[in-house]
Amino acid sequence: MANIPEIVWRSPQGEIVACVEKIKVLRENLEEIRQVCQDALEDAVLMGCDDAQFRTVLTELVQKLENPYKGG
Repeated sequence: MANIPEIVWRSPQGEIVACVEKIKVLRENLEEIRQVCQDALEDAVLMGCDDAQFRTVLTELVQKLENPYKGG
């Protein structure tokens, strides 16, 4: 998991999330996401797609993610 930098996670109120297990889960999730995105990028490039366009599509996809807990 060397590709994922150490991140100081914070709550919406700005408090540091210090639970080791929570940090471990977040780190594992990010590594899984990184690997899936890497595999998808490689597939796109092998199929003749522009890698810059693929990165733009990924960025737009992330921007459209919704928080199902917001406001509740």
